[in-house]
Amino acid sequence: MEPSASVPLEIMAATLTQERQRQGRSIADIARSAGIAKSTLSQLESAQGNPGIETLWALCVALNIPFASLFETPKSRVTVLRRGEGIQVSAENAYYHAFLLSSASSVNRRDLYTITAQPGKDRVSEPHMAQVTEHILLMTGSAVAGTLDEPATLLPGDYISYPGDVPHIFKALEPDTTAVMIIEH
Repeated sequence: MEPSASVPLEIMAATLTQERQRQGRSIADIARSAGIAKSTLSQLESAQGNPGIETLWALCVALNIPFASLFETPKSRVTVLRRGEGIQVSAENAYYHAFLLSSASSVNRRDLYTITAQPGKDRVSEPHMAQVTEHILLMTGSAVAGTLDEPATLLPGDYISYPGDVPHIFKALEPDTTAVMIIEH
């Protein structure tokens, strides 16, 4: 399957410019630290070009920012991404594509779980503590997951995030449905 999304240049450009200016650094200084040409950084800050993961990673190291921060946009309370969606970054010299599904601040704690579920009785969870977010990446089978008010049907490779501080559900629709779950506190 060919990836269908690409680096959102406007968001990335705004983040690069904002971080560089916040730190009071010049284009020349950041470019030198990242090992790239000044013209490349200037183009990227103007939302032009087609940067590879290596260039973007070097810029993040030079700016001392998390890689995922290049692509952060305001989020709704429930997010559903289908397989192949998300923010894609690609290697320059290999068939390697990474899709950013979610990022978190450095102060958040994340607990990682695997889920195996069977059809039959739905798993309806009571609200957890305030500000908890659950993330589900469906691996096999199919399931309904999310808040009771906004559930989504997921297929393999689909992703959903939703507030865990309201009633929510995970309902397997096929035998041996599996998923990865991350609970963010």
